[in-house]
Amino acid sequence: MAEQKWTVEENEGLRIDRWLSENSSLSRTRIQQLAKDGMIYVNGKAVRSSYKTELNDEIVCDVPEDEPIETMPENIPLDILYEDSDIIVINKPKGMVVHPAPGVNTGTLVNALLYHCKDLSGINGKIRPGIVHRIDKDTTGCIVACKNDKAHEAIAKQLETKTCHREYMAVVAGNIVHDDGLIDAPIGRDPRDRQRMTVTDKNSREARTRFHVVERFGNATLLDCELETGRTHQIRVHMKYIGHPVVGDEKYGKPCRYMDTQGQVLHAYKLTLVHPSTGEEMVFEAPLPEYFEKLLEILRKEASR
Repeated sequence: MAEQKWTVEENEGLRIDRWLSENSSLSRTRIQQLAKDGMIYVNGKAVRSSYKTELNDEIVCDVPEDEPIETMPENIPLDILYEDSDIIVINKPKGMVVHPAPGVNTGTLVNALLYHCKDLSGINGKIRPGIVHRIDKDTTGCIVACKNDKAHEAIAKQLETKTCHREYMAVVAGNIVHDDGLIDAPIGRDPRDRQRMTVTDKNSREARTRFHVVERFGNATLLDCELETGRTHQIRVHMKYIGHPVVGDEKYGKPCRYMDTQGQVLHAYKLTLVHPSTGEEMVFEAPLPEYFEKLLEILRKEASR
């Protein structure tokens, strides 16, 4: 981790992402990601990328050093929902990590994309080429990757302005009695476990998840969830917060006794975006995976007894 420091001596009143992009070698997109990760501080306090600079502000940025990982193309089969010269939409399987990280540098979606696409947006660097958003290892479903920087910036902007919509199917524990709901609760790092997120007012960001009950099984509920924000583990954290953790979620709940596969029963079934070149609204859907359908069959049989 390399610490960089600046003092605002002129051009105060600018957003900090713009100020830093004009006064450092960091790109504005990189700065926004660093702010999202809580790595930009002004006068000792973490700030968002929208913070407006003031005269004599002391800015400190913790810039992670490049990870010594060589990401190699791998001939891994992909379930491609759509592809053109700008974007590729994948139905990600359970157990696949989206991008390499220390200890995981093979078998990822990025490894597969590098083999299949040959060219990907370079905005997120060598470790995450083309990746504009992510879904967890054990979450299945729709994810879009970008093939050029123009497309990457356009889709990232849609995510920021909430014009790109992501909807999930989830099986959660217990019976949710309300047909519809909105969970509006800020999410930040769990101070007791940095690998987990939690609902907290400290060093957190706003987070909103809408849900609609699709089917009830008595001891479990099938939900259609829509993200209004895109925080790490958002649906999983919010469901735990209201007392209905996602079934199979070993991090925020407990394993599912009915399933052979590990991890949460959470599927990104629909992705809606505006095509970066044509301006056309596009909707992509990924069918429920086999493990998800099997669990629903079991729950329906139990509920009918």
